[in-house]
Amino acid sequence: MIVLSTGSLYTHGIARVFELAAEVGFDGIEILVDHRPDTYHVDYLRRLSQGNEMPIAALHNPFGFVSAWPQGPLNYLQSTVAIAQELRVPLVVVHLPFRMYDVLVQWKGFLSGRLRLFWPWPRRGPFYRFLLDGSLEALEARSGVTVAIENMPKRQFLGVDMPLYWFNHPDQLLRFPHLTLDTTHIGTWGWDLMVVYEQLKSRVAHVHLSNFDGQEHRLPPDGRLSLDVLLHRLAQGGFQGAVSVECGPEVFHAEDENLCREALARTLAFCRHHYSIAPAS
Repeated sequence: MIVLSTGSLYTHGIARVFELAAEVGFDGIEILVDHRPDTYHVDYLRRLSQGNEMPIAALHNPFGFVSAWPQGPLNYLQSTVAIAQELRVPLVVVHLPFRMYDVLVQWKGFLSGRLRLFWPWPRRGPFYRFLLDGSLEALEARSGVTVAIENMPKRQFLGVDMPLYWFNHPDQLLRFPHLTLDTTHIGTWGWDLMVVYEQLKSRVAHVHLSNFDGQEHRLPPDGRLSLDVLLHRLAQGGFQGAVSVECGPEVFHAEDENLCREALARTLAFCRHHYSIAPAS
């Protein structure tokens, strides 16, 4: 199943993303839940899915601010899982817990700007403890929804690696029952994609597919990662999850609908060609 993440065109309304995905021929949609009610209104999402004959394969837990919800990553996860239950969506994607405190500094005037600073003091909040005390497994069993933890990118500040997330190494990710394998995030670390996949494949329930060329979330055909080999290996192994294309609006030329449709079609053709059990070309 090859689906389109609404995060790929987050500058568009949700309805238009459904329409474009259906026009181009994707098998379904992943909803990136954010501050907009359209991304989490159950009846509206159900109507869009049914009206476009596009199943919702996954919900992506919010990683920004949702004012209408109880605050905190654990509350966000529980709210997203509840929506998944109502919509009968099988899987929720969630980011790893932050390891460091961050402060957003903004200033205004002739030279206005903003800068995010990270305080190197490890934090262990409720979500961190939730992941370690068996509560994650209990939530999956109780809800019937798979919660797939996503590997996160490497970040640097002034040339120094910043360990922003807990458990963000393949050896540590194996502690979780289900994972979302994000390919471009692996690219930021300079790791061999297929080596990491082989290490994690028993846990991989969902894939975020995009390439890496020094910048993240490039189109799958454009970059240095061996996504063709990965797609072939997934098909060959009988992968039962969804492969979700998650790029950026700029690489899909979101401002020009004709170019956007062409980029979506080229991406889907690449995925269809390589996501097969025939030998990879």
